[in-house]
Amino acid sequence: MPGDALGQERAELGRRIDTTKAHPARVYDVLLGGKDNYPVDRAAAAAALAVNPRGYLDVRHNRDFLRRAITTLTREAGIRQFLDIGTGLPTQENVHQIAQRITPDSRVVYVDNDPVVLDHARVLLASGPEGRTDYIDADFKQPARILEEAAKTLDFEQPIALVLVAVLHFIEDEEARPVVRELVEALPSGSRLVLSHLTEDLHAESIRVVQRTFTERGFTFVLRSKAEVEQFFTENGLELDEPGVVPAHRWRPDGAAPLPEQVDPAYLATLDDIEKVRYLDINDVTDADINVYGVTGVKP
Repeated sequence: MPGDALGQERAELGRRIDTTKAHPARVYDVLLGGKDNYPVDRAAAAAALAVNPRGYLDVRHNRDFLRRAITTLTREAGIRQFLDIGTGLPTQENVHQIAQRITPDSRVVYVDNDPVVLDHARVLLASGPEGRTDYIDADFKQPARILEEAAKTLDFEQPIALVLVAVLHFIEDEEARPVVRELVEALPSGSRLVLSHLTEDLHAESIRVVQRTFTERGFTFVLRSKAEVEQFFTENGLELDEPGVVPAHRWRPDGAAPLPEQVDPAYLATLDDIEKVRYLDINDVTDADINVYGVTGVKP
């Protein structure tokens, strides 16, 4: 892209970024130990940790569920195409990196409407030479546009994994359910839905306090039960894969959760709680720490 056009594009992105209001993708980035966020996002993450000091484990194990799900679908189900909606910032390994390491010709389309994510889309587009990736700047609530644009990269005659990880708890039922229905209807037989979702089924008191923290900052935050999460599959004719809807750390654990960077304990002691997150090991997780479900299912 010529320099002038690139400069204009960056200027337009800058105008779209609202640094006065926390954004879910950027708060998620904070809790993953990323750096693509603003003080308002760090304040929101800090407020959540203040009421639930081990809340980062929900975010990190949600991300590790994504790793295991993509690995499983690529290796065992032969999925070669992925439509990842609500992609978020490329803080850790992304879908194309996981899938293309196993099957280099995998195709991945990312969808998000956060201008900060768009600004970093070049990382998401760093496909291996045999595969292909694309990025769509669109809102979850625009399924027709998403499907039209995704069809330029993905073959809708072949199975596709629709990835909705940590997305639907930001969308009310009256919008979430019809959009999921439209997206699933467009998928061919053999396709998969990969979904994770926050719930109050497991440890209601801690997650309700976090919910209040975020809703006070203007987020939509919908906690759904196991039955309500299952409905995204059953009402769309999908069959749940084993082990069904389970806490994220219980979905086919493989003992391969990434270990944190090792740092001097004296240095670690100088950091605030948010700065420490990137150096915390998630392998000490217990059932009492997790408020997020993970599940995949297949379209017959």
